[in-house]
Amino acid sequence: MSAATTRSRTPRTPRTPDRLCAEAVDLARTAAEEAAAPGIVGAHVEAVADGDRVVTHFFESKEPGYRGWRWAVTVTRASRAKNVTLDETVLLPGSDALLAPEWVPWSERLRPGDMGPGDLLPTEQDDLRLEPGYTGEDAPPPNSAVSEEMADHLDAEDAEIVSRTPSRGAIASAAEELGMRRARVLSRYGLHVAADRWDEAFGAKTPMAQAAPASCESCAFLMPLAGSLKQAFGVCANEFSPADGRVVSLAYGCGGHSEAAVMPKPPRPAPPVLDSMGADAFPLRPAKDSGSTTEPDGTSEDLGHS
Repeated sequence: MSAATTRSRTPRTPRTPDRLCAEAVDLARTAAEEAAAPGIVGAHVEAVADGDRVVTHFFESKEPGYRGWRWAVTVTRASRAKNVTLDETVLLPGSDALLAPEWVPWSERLRPGDMGPGDLLPTEQDDLRLEPGYTGEDAPPPNSAVSEEMADHLDAEDAEIVSRTPSRGAIASAAEELGMRRARVLSRYGLHVAADRWDEAFGAKTPMAQAAPASCESCAFLMPLAGSLKQAFGVCANEFSPADGRVVSLAYGCGGHSEAAVMPKPPRPAPPVLDSMGADAFPLRPAKDSGSTTEPDGTSEDLGHS
């Protein structure tokens, strides 16, 4: 084994700090107190050698909110000189320092609902959710029958066909009228991402849909969407539904389904067993009864007086 290999595998011993620089604790403390607020610099922690005649002194920091941070003051001296000079003073985090979380770009920190009035949300040029739309500005290919290069080589029949071909301006006007004249449109990836997001919020797996009597597919309050999304989604128009004005899956449902139940008629109360509010009717004269012996009628009275 060569000597170079032996040296490379030998563990490097810590560098011994320069004696004069290591003894310059008062100089380092004075520099730290000048950089910090009064009473912030704490006890001396250690002195670490950064190089030949270069030593960094570490002091505790009593700054509120900077737990575990230390004031680092680097001192040095020239070769064969006894005068120690100041290099730099900085506040550095220790091994158990309280640090801020790692910086995250704003595009990754943005969440739904964060945008307010006046805020602008730019989209990247290569956003996967978007793709180029039809603008009518692309020139026809050089070998196309409607290109200027092929116009001189057409016979009478081809010229008549070209004359009946709509111009780029006419196609662009029709596209603009149909709402298709946009620089970029939603890509298939963007369509799937939106569909997954809507299905997660108002889909068949939500607790509301699991307890619903029926799905939105048969609800009269569902307003279907246009395009390919109408096969799976619609807009809820029930003001009492938690999904009012939201895009919902056809498999979603809630208790406000239009055909969930028929409103019953108001029940009529049963007649009371004992009517304590009404009045009982009593006759002024007893009822006539031919078989009664306790209540004689007028005929028996006449017989008694004869």
